[in-house]
Parts: sequence; C-alpha cells; structure tokens
Amino acid sequence: DQVFHGFINGVQPGTFYGYRVYGPYQPDGGHRFNPNKLLLDPYARAHAGSLTWNPAVFGYKMETGDDLTFDERDSAPFMPKCVVVDPCFDWAQEPQRQEAHWDETIVYEAHVKGFTKQHPGIDEHLRGTYAGLGANVAIDYLRALGITSVELLPVHSFINDSNLLEKHLTNYWGYNTIGFFAPDPRYAADVANSLREFKEMVARLHGAGLEVILDVVYNHTAEGNERGPTLSFKGIDNASYYRLLPDKRRYYI
Repeated sequence: DQVFHGFINGVQPGTFYGYRVYGPYQPDGGHRFNPNKLLLDPYARAHAGSLTWNPAVFGYKMETGDDLTFDERDSAPFMPKCVVVDPCFDWAQEPQRQEAHWDETIVYEAHVKGFTKQHPGIDEHLRGTYAGLGANVAIDYLRALGITSVELLPVHSFINDSNLLEKHLTNYWGYNTIGFFAPDPRYAADVANSLREFKEMVARLHGAGLEVILDVVYNHTAEGNERGPTLSFKGIDNASYYRLLPDKRRYYI
C-alpha cells in the first residue's frame, strides 16, 4: 500500500524527532534526497521550535544560486522538530454535533489570533490562542451572531518567510504551511500540548452546535520552488509530493 511503518520501543509522548532520508540527488530527474538535512515528518501531529533561516537548510549550496549543487551542511541546529504526541482524546461532545444543511449554512471566517488577541472578555493569558477561541465568552459571541460554522484561517504549522523577517515582519495569515497535520504551536496557550488544546477548542465549538471548517491550501508549501529550502516533503520524496514539469522535472508546475 506504499505505506511504511516503523516502531521504536520506549519512545514516549514529548520525544522530539526528525527524519534523514537517503537517495539520489538528481534534480533533473526530480529527486532531491539529501541526508544532511533533518526533515519534518509530513504526518507529525505536533511541532516544536521554529526555523532559523540559514544556508544549511537548503539542499543545494544556496550561496551559488545553483540548485544542481549538493550541500553537505547539517541543517538540524536550524530546524524545528516533530514531537511524539498522545493521540487519545475524549470527543464526548462529538455525537451531539448537528451538521447544517448548505442552504442554511452561515460561515464566519476568523483568524485564531486576530479574533481573540484583543477580546476584552477573554482572559489575557488566553488571548491569541486556541484556548481563547474555545472560551465561553468567544463561543457565546459567535452563537449570538446566528452563524452555523466557523472557518479558521490557516492553523497548520507554518514558516515565516525569510523576506518578511528581513523586514522585521512576520507571516500573519499562515499561508506557508510545512505541517498539514500539526496545529501551529504559536497559537497555543500550552505550547507543549498544542494538539490537545486544538482538539479541546474544536470540541467546545462542536458542543455549542457550531461546525469548524479549516482553510487549507495544498498548491504550495513553505519549501517553495526548486530554489527553496529542504524542510520536509522535498527531501523525503520530492517527485511524489510535488507536481513537476513532465519534460523538465527539475522544475515545479
């Protein structure tokens, strides 16, 4: 089924990890394996830390601008890490959730941080977080609007673009995903338990009769094009995860 499994005895929730993948470095053939690069698990449920933009996070010698070159520097010191999590969660409220028919659906689009950061009714230490959006005062406000569904702008783990950081800015909207299954820890009040906090928020919204829709964009990732960094998908199996030009597999569609 093209799915590979592994088991390491003794690994517990809270363990940090990453992958190193060996294979040919043949950009012209669509392959960009480089075991010198620590890679994020595309299916990790939690991330810790942030990316430090350094030439070592590129699979090629970034200073040359030539992605056909091969870089041997270790990227691990500059990479965020994946975190082993306990997946168990009691979705006690889930059976009570009622889906809204399309002709009755009213969607409220919100940014987790933007919606809660300056809300005077939310405890200050919860503002800007999943827990803040799941607070009673936030849910009461949403229900009073008469909506049926909350659509959250990207909550997946994302990378701050280097060009923004150079201008002392950050990526507010989050459309630069690097982990589609990991809630971004920057929106967690309890960073060490970001996944649980996210689930608790969803459960509370469902318990209030509100649907939760996630805004997800799959046509690009934080790895960018052929000159982008090697952070996850590109180093694990570039030719499978990305759509490449059929006659020039060095380049992306």
